[in-house]
Amino acid sequence: MDEENKLQFPSLPATKEDLLEILPGLFLGPYSAAMKSKLPILERQGITHIVCVRQDIEANFIKPNFPHTFRYLVLDIADNPVENIIRFFPTTKEFIDSCLATGGKVLVHGNAGISRSAALVIAYLMETFGMKYRDAFSHVQERRFCINPNVGFVHQLQEYEAIYLAKLTIKMMSPMQLGRSFLQAGMPGSRKRSLEEDEDFGAMQVTAAQNG
Repeated sequence: MDEENKLQFPSLPATKEDLLEILPGLFLGPYSAAMKSKLPILERQGITHIVCVRQDIEANFIKPNFPHTFRYLVLDIADNPVENIIRFFPTTKEFIDSCLATGGKVLVHGNAGISRSAALVIAYLMETFGMKYRDAFSHVQERRFCINPNVGFVHQLQEYEAIYLAKLTIKMMSPMQLGRSFLQAGMPGSRKRSLEEDEDFGAMQVTAAQNG
């Protein structure tokens, strides 16, 4: 990544309790940063949107505290290695993108701001900036040193590289290239038969012309 395209990181204190700005307008932190007592801090930071990550059993103590002040996206995700977190990446990216596009600022938090919410932010950086997992992880960890996505999330993030890179490739291809790729992706046997039939038909036309 060249110097011009490097993400710029504002200077903020790196503590477990604080919400930290991962890139301009995108913050990561624990639930304690979004509690009722922290409203003045959220407002001072300019937060307009919040991604609240929890599972059902946490709903009593991890919840949207300011539904009339901020726009929320509440995601039911367990901090479990077998949880399918990839399915939440598109919704999260759309929410963050819509926030930043209107000049807002968004906080992504789970319980501790270490595993689930960190994985979502890493995935956002990967797809938005075309970064590999290792690079995105390093960027987030530079701002929030305590992140530690569980091993299942790490594997899914590594798998996600291929998914979003394929999407980017398709998006960049021209309609002609895309059509050619679909043809090449067809069944080899049927394509071979089609070519052989074309050759046979051409030979028949040559023979008929010679005999005519």
